[in-house]
Amino acid sequence: MKKIALLSIGIAISSSVFSQQITIGDNNGSVSFEEYDPKSTLVVPQNPKTRAKFPFIDVHNHQFAMGESRDNVDKLLPDMDALNLRTMVNLSGRSWNRDLDKSTMALVDNIKNANLYPGRFATFTNVDFNTINEKGWSEKAAKLLEDDVKIRGAKGLKIYKNLGFSVKNTDGSLVPIDDSRIDAVWAKAGELGIPVLIHSGDPASFWQPLNQFNERWLELKTHPGRKKDVDKGDFSFEQIIEQQHHIISKHKNTKFIAAHMGWYPNDLKKLDSLLTAMPNMYVEIGAVIAELGRQPHTANKFFTKNQDRILFGKDSWVPSEYSTYFRVLETQDEYFQYHKKYHAFWPMYGIGLSDDVLKKVYYKNALKIIPGLDSSGFPE
Repeated sequence: MKKIALLSIGIAISSSVFSQQITIGDNNGSVSFEEYDPKSTLVVPQNPKTRAKFPFIDVHNHQFAMGESRDNVDKLLPDMDALNLRTMVNLSGRSWNRDLDKSTMALVDNIKNANLYPGRFATFTNVDFNTINEKGWSEKAAKLLEDDVKIRGAKGLKIYKNLGFSVKNTDGSLVPIDDSRIDAVWAKAGELGIPVLIHSGDPASFWQPLNQFNERWLELKTHPGRKKDVDKGDFSFEQIIEQQHHIISKHKNTKFIAAHMGWYPNDLKKLDSLLTAMPNMYVEIGAVIAELGRQPHTANKFFTKNQDRILFGKDSWVPSEYSTYFRVLETQDEYFQYHKKYHAFWPMYGIGLSDDVLKKVYYKNALKIIPGLDSSGFPE
């Protein structure tokens, strides 16, 4: 009986001590997911990178105001030089102007200012889907693309995710990505020899229930507009991806760069099969480095196998965030923090690419598929 009593006392004391230990601040031990931010005690080699090992081409950047003044271009160069960013591809050549004449002027001004610094910038044009329901749209869109490339100097075509999300038919239904009216545009891009960088869809988790099992819960809580719902008329994730793959398979003479690794950076086996099935498909790594940094061994094998099909991209222009990309790609560091918690609450690991693979990802593949880029600023 004495042993049982002593054991009970011990449990009570332990419980009391434990409850005291988890008391934090004024919240009585309750820490929200957003607040929880532990500092790692792990002691391992650290090799942070603020500058890329080789000059690189960022094929996924947006500079909407580049054409407004030379100052908007000038202020980019110091940060680019510090990062070793040799060539920035501005995907937003026509900005967001809904008026065709204004968007054409924006493209002209963007290219004019970019050309003030030879070799440092390339500009992609965009398609105006606002008038897709008008008669003759297909022919007009294809001709405009041809003029943008041959006359105005665009180096490629960028398709925003509004195609598949918000472009609508006259009856209010969504226009699918593989709508036959757009075939003339895809074919014209192939004829012109320019790549199409296409953003279709979002992470599959955006379609999943917003509960404790959703890996992107924090992002959807802080950015509720990103949640998708097929019951409200959205295409499903599977439908959007299938539509994209349909046009890539159909237009074999056109090179397509699937933005954000085609939203399969979390399933590289699947992505590998897609690259095998569609030889004209390339991918870029913008905004998905967090997925690669949590599977270093699998990612290294994938990059090594598909080294001729992967390009460097970042998406949002936040110079301080590039360091995560450099560190994941170049080092074998362990357990370091990603730069944006709502994208990834898990730590990163370096995938340690070889120099040969790294050069292809950083610049060789872009030089190969984007016409007219200046190769003089890059090593052999």
